[in-house]
Amino acid sequence: MELNNMASLFDPYDLGAIRLKNRIVMAPMTRSRARNDALAPNSATALYYAQRATAGLIISEGVLVSVEGRGWAYAPGIYNSEQVAGWRNVTNAVHAKGGVIFAQIWHVGRSSHVSLQNDLQAPVSAVETQAEGAVAYSFDENGTLAYQQQSKARALKIDEIHRITAEFVEAARNAIAAGFDGIELHAANGYLFEQFISGALNSRDDSYGGPSIANRLRFTLETVDAIAAAIGPERFGIRLSPYGRYNAMQPFADEAETWLSVAAELSKRRLAYVHISDQTTMGKNGIPQDFMQRFRHAYNGTLIVAGGYLKDNGQAAIDSGSTDLIAIGRPFISNPDLVERLRNDWPLAELDRTTIYDGGNKGYVDYPLFECAHLTAGARL
Repeated sequence: MELNNMASLFDPYDLGAIRLKNRIVMAPMTRSRARNDALAPNSATALYYAQRATAGLIISEGVLVSVEGRGWAYAPGIYNSEQVAGWRNVTNAVHAKGGVIFAQIWHVGRSSHVSLQNDLQAPVSAVETQAEGAVAYSFDENGTLAYQQQSKARALKIDEIHRITAEFVEAARNAIAAGFDGIELHAANGYLFEQFISGALNSRDDSYGGPSIANRLRFTLETVDAIAAAIGPERFGIRLSPYGRYNAMQPFADEAETWLSVAAELSKRRLAYVHISDQTTMGKNGIPQDFMQRFRHAYNGTLIVAGGYLKDNGQAAIDSGSTDLIAIGRPFISNPDLVERLRNDWPLAELDRTTIYDGGNKGYVDYPLFECAHLTAGARL
């Protein structure tokens, strides 16, 4: 953790051995553009990320570690050779623009639909469960894209838990082979790791669940340790969403104690960072302010926060010492030059929400830079 000393949002930051040119992070955002049989990123994906390489750090969209991990149609993976080759094109393009990019590796657990699984199998989770009222972007009986109720999941056996940890290690190695500067383990937003961490959901009666906080953290920490052994702790971070309710997650009695235990355990491991997602802007439960102060005290390392930040409130968060880096999501979609727009107080372009997941280049790589749009508009006067 670096002392802020009234640092600007636009000042460099040393993320271990990696020098970030500013303290603005492009948050991970699913875009559903891997529309090929291999679920591999294409040339448009390389352009999309390269256009946004002025961010201090780019964290990629969720990248799947297996077919079983799928929960959103046309999300890319990093478990086959075509995917690794596609991501290598992406990282080359970002590095050519002077950017830094981490891959967010992902398994959704129960947050899936049978149409996204091999042979229409049930998704998997800590226990047999279904996220009532939560949807997956999947395929209906006619093969048409649709938002459908997530399917009922089956409970993982212990040997399957170990197999998934191994898949995350392989995904991390693949990411490094593809040229990523590091990886982020997605343990937020009600996906697989949080399904194990949650005291409301994980009622297993073995060493991976039940009332014991240590048992509920075991899968996550074993995976963290396995990745650290494979690629080095300084090359990866983890995303968490304490008090999150996305994907039908529920409150539980020792919620604060659980997340503070996570903070203490991660602090021992000296990762590149911890990335906290506050779900207030997702229309969900927010993180209590006093809790974030307690988390900051328990976790001694670089902290990234996401959740409705832009220039003023992002700078205020850095000034207060409550975080080191600010992650920004959807404004980066419609403003590839977001850093310069914020630096110069230029207006932000509006997001076309209809194109977030639609699969084409429209709303993906065609948002203009402010100066280009301004000059074009001026020429029409």
